Amino acid sequence: MAGCTRRCKQGLIKFALTLHKLLTGTLSKDNADDDFEMTVVCHRPEGLDKLEAQTNFNKRELQVLYRGFKNECPSGAVNEDTFKQIYSQFFPHGDASTYAHYLFNAFDTGHTGSIKFEDFVTALSILLRGSVTEKLQWTFNLYDINRDGYINKEEMMDIVRAIYDMMGKFTYPVLKTDAPKQHVDAFFQKMDKNRDGVVTLDEFILSCQEDENIMRSLQLFENVI
Repeated sequence: MAGCTRRCKQGLIKFALTLHKLLTGTLSKDNADDDFEMTVVCHRPEGLDKLEAQTNFNKRELQVLYRGFKNECPSGAVNEDTFKQIYSQFFPHGDASTYAHYLFNAFDTGHTGSIKFEDFVTALSILLRGSVTEKLQWTFNLYDINRDGYINKEEMMDIVRAIYDMMGKFTYPVLKTDAPKQHVDAFFQKMDKNRDGVVTLDEFILSCQEDENIMRSLQLFENVI
């Protein structure tokens, strides 16, 4: 099991590089044209046609994405511990475990305790090629930790602290101890339109659409991977 986990972590990093090549158009055509092969794994994803209909990826892109996911992580699923270890490598100066936990839950929409290929490619489709509303809905769900349809100050504080912990001590400029609270207060000043102490999905989307900086940042999602 430990060997599989190590191989999965190493493989997913290589898979991210393959994905980057796919999105930037530098992946060789021969690799993309191979068959959508289904070998025996612990979890088999849904049919290619169904995934193509449910996402914004075409058949060739799904072939490449699935091959990378299958070949480098044969179990067909990533558990939370492995996800945290992978994610932490991108933030060596901080503690990314808490934010990775929230991010994992956002990917694991079925609450199964693992991210399967369908979960991964569905979220990726939204973040890279979804509409503005779809991207904002996904982000709202990330912040709505208890899944009650609202973002309250406690949830936002947990998210902000997790982000600061992830960035670590080398954050510049150096953050003051009350920075998380100031960030949360500013968030609610902007987002909580009716001043009832919580932010709804509608309020969140409207406020983001009114903010030019947020709208520009949404266009940068495709450069993340």
